[in-house]
Amino acid sequence: QVQLVESGGGLVQPGGSLRLSCEASGMTFRFYKMAWYRQAPGKQRELVASITPGGSTNHEDSVKGRFTIARDTYKLYLQMNSLKPDDTAVYCCNRPLSMISWGQGTQVTVSS
Repeated sequence: QVQLVESGGGLVQPGGSLRLSCEASGMTFRFYKMAWYRQAPGKQRELVASITPGGSTNHEDSVKGRFTIARDTYKLYLQMNSLKPDDTAVYCCNRPLSMISWGQGTQVTVSS
């Protein structure tokens, strides 16, 4: 069974940067449309960014120009720059067209 594992989160000051990673043993990321999601306390999970097998990307309006999704054969990444307190959430990855079990996610906290 494929298991998603996210990493790279942490506590960062406003304006700072983080790079998140997602990997899954036995899964070739470039074969699937992949996405990053986030869930803030008391809010529903939302899609942040996605990338197709062909490499086309889409970013949610609130993160455009600040976040960049990327992948290689076996990992998915989210480069997050100019972080804001509103970006505080648990970040997870998944395959939006063929969802699998969610991983534990990685906590991102933006605070001074």
